[in-house]
Amino acid sequence: MSSQTSLKVLVVGSGGREHALVQACRESPLCREVIAAPGNGGMAGDITCFPVAADNLEGLARLASEQEVDLAIIGPEVPLSLGLADRLRENGVLVYGPGKKAARLEGSKVFTKELLEKYGIPTAESATFTRSADALNYLGERARYPVVVKADGLAAGKGVLIAGDREEAEKAVRACLDERKFGDSGGTILIEEHLTGEEASIHLMVSGTSFVVLPTSQDHKRIGDGDTGPNTGGMGAYSPAEVVDPESLEVVRDRIIQPSVDAIAAEGLDLLGTLFIGIMLTESGPRVLEFNVRFGDPETQVILPRMETDPLELMLDCASGKPLTKELQIRPEPALCVVIAAGGYPKSYRKGDLIEFPPKTPTNAFIFHAGTSTDREGRIVTAGGRVLGVTVLAETLAGAAQQAYALCEEIRFADSYYRRDIGAKQLSREP
Repeated sequence: MSSQTSLKVLVVGSGGREHALVQACRESPLCREVIAAPGNGGMAGDITCFPVAADNLEGLARLASEQEVDLAIIGPEVPLSLGLADRLRENGVLVYGPGKKAARLEGSKVFTKELLEKYGIPTAESATFTRSADALNYLGERARYPVVVKADGLAAGKGVLIAGDREEAEKAVRACLDERKFGDSGGTILIEEHLTGEEASIHLMVSGTSFVVLPTSQDHKRIGDGDTGPNTGGMGAYSPAEVVDPESLEVVRDRIIQPSVDAIAAEGLDLLGTLFIGIMLTESGPRVLEFNVRFGDPETQVILPRMETDPLELMLDCASGKPLTKELQIRPEPALCVVIAAGGYPKSYRKGDLIEFPPKTPTNAFIFHAGTSTDREGRIVTAGGRVLGVTVLAETLAGAAQQAYALCEEIRFADSYYRRDIGAKQLSREP
C-alpha cells in the first residue's frame, strides 16, 4: 500500500478513547473513510457505526472483510487479549495493536512483573499467590503497610486494591481468591510494596525496536476529589504532566522506556501498537507500575488533540512494521479532560437518561462520547458509567481547566457527576 493510498479505517471500541481515535482519523489526509464497531451515540452522528461487539472476533473479521477495511485500530484491551489483531491479520488487514502473545503484557500482571525483574527494569517488589492461605501467611509476616493487592488479569482498571493495614489486605486477598470478585482475572494475585510518589502515564507508539514517545499525561483514577474513594476507569487527565520534566523524562527513557522496548523484542513479542507504561516517580527514581498495550482512557483524549504530527500516519507505519523515523511535532498548549459520569459509578448506575448539550462547542474544545447511545427518536442518552469526556486546549492549564468546567456546567443529565479537581496537583505547583 503506497503512502498516497487513501485508507478505510475501522476503529474497534465504544469509549471516549475510541471517539478521540475516530476524530484523529477524520482529520487525517490519509483517511478516506472511518467506521466504528460498535461505536457510540456521539460517533454515530459523524460516521457509520456497526453493532458488532468489540469482543466478537468472528463478527469483526467478517465486518472488516465486507467493508474492505485497510487498517484496523483496536482500542480496548479485551479484544487484544482475545487475539483480535491476529484474527484480522490472517485476513490481510493491517492492524494497529498487538497480537494475543504480546497482549499478555497487559493481560497478566504476573507475566509483566517477571519480564521486568528478568531484565532489571525498576518496579515494586512483589510476591505471587494463587491460594488465600499462602497469601494470608505472607501478610502475617509483613510489618510494613500499606500494600497493594493486584488481580493478575484484566479488571477494567478496578483490580488494584491499596490496603492500609493487615485487615484491609486480608479482605482484599479473600475478595480476589475466595470470593472471586474479579472472576478468573483474580484467580492469581500479586501483593506488592506500596510505592510513594506521583504517577504519570508514558505512551509510546512501537514498531518492533523502533518507537516514538508521545506527550506525557497524568490520569485521575479515584472517583472522588482529593483522590478519594474507589478506583475507576479514569475520571480525568491532563497533558503534559509537568512532574515529568525533560530531565526526568531522560531518566525514564534510559532506565525504563528503552530497556522495556528492548526486553519485549528480546522475548519475541511483536508489539505493533501502543505501549502505555504507568510509572511512579519515587524518591529513589522512576519505577514501573504496569504495562498496557493500548492507549489510555482518558489520557488519549488529551494526548491526540495536542499532536500536530498525524497520529494515523504513525499508526499506519506501526501496523506495517516500518521504522518510526518522523520527529513528533506537539502543540505547546496544555490539554485537560474532565470525565462526566453517571451517578453511582463505579458501582450501579442508571442508563437511558437524556443528555442536554450546549448549543455550541468552542473550537478549542472537544466533547468525546463514551457511555452514550441514541434512543428511538435519535436523541443522545446515557448508556455507561463514564458518559462523556470534556477536553479543552488553552494557553495555560489553568485556562484549560476553567473552560472545561464551564463547559461541563452546560451539559446536563440526571444524577451526572464529575470531579472538581482535575489537574489540581499541577495547578498547585504553578505560580
